[in-house]
Amino acid sequence: MTTGARYLARTLDAYGVTAVFFVPTILSKTLYEMEQSTPIRRILTHGEKAAVYMADGYARASGRPGVCMAQTVGAANLAAGLRDPFLACSPVVALTGGPYPWSVGRNQYQEIDDLPLFRPVTKASTRVPGARRLPDLVAAAFATATAGRPGPVHLEVDGHSGEGVEDGDVEADVPVPDPVIVPRLRSRAPAGPVAAAARLLTQASRPVIVAGGGVRWSGAGAELRALAEAQQVPVATSLNAKDLLPGDHPLNVGVPGLYSRASANQVLLEADLVLFAGSKTGSQVTLNWQVPPARTRVIQLDIDPAEIGRHYPDTLGLLADAKLGLADLTAAVGADVSAARAAWARHAQDLVARWRAQAAGLMASDQVPVRPERLAAELTVHLPDDALLVSDTGHAGMWTGGFVDLTRPGQGYIRAAGSLGWGLPAALGAQLAQPGRPVVLFTGDGGLWYHIGELETAARWQIPAVIVVNNNRSLNQEINVYTGAYGGRLHGRHGELWQFSDTDFALVAESMGVLGLTVTKAAGFAAALEKALASNGPAVINVLTDMQALAPRGVTEPADEGTRP
Repeated sequence: MTTGARYLARTLDAYGVTAVFFVPTILSKTLYEMEQSTPIRRILTHGEKAAVYMADGYARASGRPGVCMAQTVGAANLAAGLRDPFLACSPVVALTGGPYPWSVGRNQYQEIDDLPLFRPVTKASTRVPGARRLPDLVAAAFATATAGRPGPVHLEVDGHSGEGVEDGDVEADVPVPDPVIVPRLRSRAPAGPVAAAARLLTQASRPVIVAGGGVRWSGAGAELRALAEAQQVPVATSLNAKDLLPGDHPLNVGVPGLYSRASANQVLLEADLVLFAGSKTGSQVTLNWQVPPARTRVIQLDIDPAEIGRHYPDTLGLLADAKLGLADLTAAVGADVSAARAAWARHAQDLVARWRAQAAGLMASDQVPVRPERLAAELTVHLPDDALLVSDTGHAGMWTGGFVDLTRPGQGYIRAAGSLGWGLPAALGAQLAQPGRPVVLFTGDGGLWYHIGELETAARWQIPAVIVVNNNRSLNQEINVYTGAYGGRLHGRHGELWQFSDTDFALVAESMGVLGLTVTKAAGFAAALEKALASNGPAVINVLTDMQALAPRGVTEPADEGTRP
């Protein structure tokens, strides 16, 4: 028999958790027990959303659940933060305090019913009424977070600070050490649908694979590549799968959809068959279901039956884990390809080459202030071979998704699913999950402002993440929005709506104990990145960029007919 606090601390350790992220006061005795008997690091953050984003970055970098915690009064903020891991299918386990049995409905200070807030942003949200329920409910939380499509799970523990579960007795033994990873279980599609999908794929004239985050979570990059190469099928990777195929691979046509590369959309607009592998067919990856058009013939390989055929009615479904499904499909199709298929693959690469030629001028520009395309090109060349590139959302996702190529096998990429400001805390969580790997964040000044206080967290723990700030002193992604609102031409006091004051983020970083560097010319970025990585501590690279530079919009028209095979 042991206390709830000791049981919880040791169970998290047994499950492979190496860091927890929290805002006090929550599970204080559990945190004490972690210090006494586990190697778990207890990362105090400056806000509940930052704690969630750190846990999310930790989960996406490690493939293991990230854990975040907050007391009752912070539960709503924690729930708000769970939006991003929910959208990104990331296994985050969130613990919050809950009401006392005697306080429900009595206007207890700071107390509301928080459970409804968690239902839209979790796979499951459950109350833990006392210590005796810790063994089964904690086990269920980790299982649910990692089974099938991964996602967040919430446990509301008894007492505003969780003390109701800490002092009680637990009769169960602490689990045998066995790190919990994604995927928890793998399933295989029946032979019949696999054979049918293989026939469709081999018979198609212009097939394309769209690989999504499910392929990444499944660890199926090799299987994806094997299938594409066996059948000479061009591959478009969603942002969540950007690191699965080298950016210079002859079959990689880029990221499709909204935050995209024109060549990827053009190839998909010409496709007569699209294999969605581990990818939701949502609005971002399909540019509001225009790329490919809704009439396109589709094979959809997914672990979640609810996703299959959801937006494309002419769909053959393969309900399976991505790794097993892709391997089975590769075995079924063989390696024979027609001359027409080889010509299709060459045509797709010609479209990539055309895009590169069109973008080359901006990607080589020496303009001052720096063009973001050039900054992305510098990252492509100078990012370490084993680095994890972390991207914020908005323009950061557009610049890294469309203009950065990951060309070395050890390079990785994770990105915000939609929450601006996710980048800084997520990068710190990712670095704590993989302490021996370089972690480089690409964010804007707008994103950095959200959780800039976490630079102090990075300094306090000496987390050696490198924060690259595309500092255009604004939220300039809104230029088009406000141009429309102002009748087609910006005038008057429009700047109040999207521009910031000029801030030296290098000086801000230095004031918090973080190395601060400023880049005013693109040619100086490589030296700044080298110095930041060599510092073995947190660093901010403040790159002064063009306020008027806008990322290109997603292409919705195919290439000229004269270029087609």
